[in-house]
Amino acid sequence: MYHTLPQEYREATQDDLAERITAARQRLGERLCILVHHYQRVEVVEFADHMGDSYGLSRIAAGKKDAEIIAFCGVHFMAESADILSGEHQHVYLPNPLAGCPMADMAEMADVLEAWEALRAYGAEERIMPISYMNTAAGLKAFTGRYGGLICTSSNADAALAWGLQRREKVFFFPDENLGYNTAVKFGLSPDEIVTWDFSDQDGGLSPEQIERARIILWKGHCHVHTNFTVEHVEKVRLSHPEAKIVVHPECIPDVVRLADANGSTSFIVKYCQQAPSGSTIAIGTEINLVHRMAQDHPDKNIFELSGDTCPVCANMYRTTMNDLAYTLEHYSDLKPIHVGEPMRSDALIALEKMLEIS
Repeated sequence: MYHTLPQEYREATQDDLAERITAARQRLGERLCILVHHYQRVEVVEFADHMGDSYGLSRIAAGKKDAEIIAFCGVHFMAESADILSGEHQHVYLPNPLAGCPMADMAEMADVLEAWEALRAYGAEERIMPISYMNTAAGLKAFTGRYGGLICTSSNADAALAWGLQRREKVFFFPDENLGYNTAVKFGLSPDEIVTWDFSDQDGGLSPEQIERARIILWKGHCHVHTNFTVEHVEKVRLSHPEAKIVVHPECIPDVVRLADANGSTSFIVKYCQQAPSGSTIAIGTEINLVHRMAQDHPDKNIFELSGDTCPVCANMYRTTMNDLAYTLEHYSDLKPIHVGEPMRSDALIALEKMLEIS
């Protein structure tokens, strides 16, 4: 449940908030760990003990056994995963509890269960491996673990798909159809081996022949940020900056990924910018906060948004402010931590631990 920030926090200056956050960190010492996703505001990033993508931060959360208090500056599904991977003595707090994920909401548990029931006619448990993207609620992660599958992120989707197809004939991948499609093509699957399950249609809108022929069944879902990038954006940059390298996130539509020079997770994009020679021109197709930070961190390189002034922002990542973080660190004992109860926790943990193992 969201807490309303007291007036003193809403009206505090950034300097005052910075002092309060710094003082709280010093007071809590090793008991505190602040995890910050790459898409967070620049001013929040400044206070990160660890920064990364959802995969990297999951690994850190799993290993932070000494930290009793984990402040996760991200979105709800990330904090849930951190809670599942942490110990009983640890508590995970989401500084802004309203920070959700529209893509995760596209895979409702009831719809997934209905789809799985329909797929039983095709030998679901024996022939189809569920693979859930990290961008899902804990219930869907638990479903995945219960039926033998694992969680993936954009960092390890290749390895996850290979793992699934080594063990079963088909993979049921949700909820991002673009990441699933781009990964399947990279794996070497042909278009007729890739189908999309539309949860709004009877039997996913697929014929029995399509399901039998498919090697990967994708859920009809997408990231509202990354689907904003278009082929026209790529073509415009090619004309205006022919020397530019175009790097995009694999949640972008397949045609954009195909035309880009490179694609990968947020951590991949960060490393790409770090390793590019001085003087490089790089157009990036991902959330604007990361792009702006890369431009600031590498002033010797011309780094800009692939879609120009229309580059999208993830409104949910943008919700978390210094005000939220300061309030959380000073009042964590009065706040309700993110908690995933049993048996959901144990089932989801199976799938998350497999994710860590394959990478």
